[in-house]
Amino acid sequence: MTTLEPTRPIARLRRWLHARRVEEARVEALASARVEADEDDLARRSRTTATTLTDAAGRFWRHPSPWIIATTMVVASVARVVVGGYHVTDLVVPLLMLASFPFVEWVIHVFVLHFKPFEVAGVTIDPLLAREHRAHHADPRDIPLVFIPPKVYWWLLPTLVGVSVFAFDRLGLGLTYLVALTAIGMVYEWVHYLIHSDYKPVTRPYRAVWRNHRLHHYKNENYWFTVTTSGTADRLLRTCPDAATVPTSPTARNLDAR
Repeated sequence: MTTLEPTRPIARLRRWLHARRVEEARVEALASARVEADEDDLARRSRTTATTLTDAAGRFWRHPSPWIIATTMVVASVARVVVGGYHVTDLVVPLLMLASFPFVEWVIHVFVLHFKPFEVAGVTIDPLLAREHRAHHADPRDIPLVFIPPKVYWWLLPTLVGVSVFAFDRLGLGLTYLVALTAIGMVYEWVHYLIHSDYKPVTRPYRAVWRNHRLHHYKNENYWFTVTTSGTADRLLRTCPDAATVPTSPTARNLDAR
């Protein structure tokens, strides 16, 4: 009897390890099946619809967000020309914005889009952007969910205009900031849309960005947060691991279950 006692914890450990390996294999198989299904859907659509950049662009402009951003950019650009008075800072500010954007994108993705709802005095705090992003993860092929929700612009545009007018020592510099910001925003919306569209990667830089974002959606939602770049802010902030070393997350498509 006593000789069997030491083997019981070992047997329990073996059973636990076996059950864990089985569960990990199940999750990996499920994730692989989802990726394969998405690839099959992409291939099927590609056979019946054109997938050139021109066709993708035509579909891009069917959504309100690009029009809102483009209109703001045009108005800000005209106002910038009218105001005049260019200085070296009108070049420095856009360059700084461009260099910092991967980090800004990372912060917004982590702390705003992946915001976890919580309750305060019985009231659930759950912003629109976080809700829409959870829906986006649930169905990455739902193109309208790819874009910034139109309702967000109700408060975002007045805020950005206010910053451009009051936060700079020159109105011209503030308008330069607004033009640069809307241009960056347009690039973000285009790249994010293109990744989720039927357009297949052709160039190596775009393939890297495409793969980076697909890993975020289908492999593990806790990594690969940049969208318009790969290996920039993610690498410096240690959220760009070797995909082979990262376990497939069972909640990548269901952020509510985290």
